[in-house]
This record gives sequence, structure tokens and C-alpha cells, in this order.
Amino acid sequence: MREREIEAHLVKRVKELGGEVRKVKWVGRGGAPDRLVMLPIVAAPKPGLLIRPTLWVELKRPGKLATFPSDAHERKQNREHQRMRRMGQRVVVIDSIEGVEELLA
Repeated sequence: MREREIEAHLVKRVKELGGEVRKVKWVGRGGAPDRLVMLPIVAAPKPGLLIRPTLWVELKRPGKLATFPSDAHERKQNREHQRMRRMGQRVVVIDSIEGVEELLA
């Protein structure tokens, strides 16, 4: 299996849920996640409260998550992911079909 197969599965599943996946090209911000997942608004447990599930996804080839971050490029990615998380963004790294399913469960 390749990263593009995981990406195809992610796109398929998000579309089934009524959402969209966008490939993002960052200018001057290396290491940022390259996919934005936008899911439809769903009602929350409290009346009147809405949840707008938007998250950033970094896809890796199968088995890569176990060693992430293993090299200089991935360490840079990890630092950028942490920076985004500190700003309240939801950033996930996925390396399998099961990871996609777990994310969207």
C-alpha cells in the first residue's frame, strides 16, 4: 500500500460523510500539514452549540507513524504540527486505512 491509496480512502470516506478534503500548498511555511479536512456542521450535546469539525491531516506511507519524526524533515513537520496545536488547531498524522477509519469514527 502507498500513501496515495490512504489519501484516496480518506477522500472517499470524507465525501461519504458530506465533507471535503483539500490539498494545501504552503508558501513560506515548510512542515505544515498538506491536507485540510472539512466535515459538515453537526449539532452538539448543548442546545444551540454547533461543532464545526475542521482538521489538518498529514499522511504518511504505511508504518511510518511508528518512527515519526525520524529525520530532519519530519522533525520540522513535528515542530510545525505542535505550533499549530498550541494555536488550537487539530492536527493528525495518519499512516493507514485503519487510521483514517479511527479518525472519522
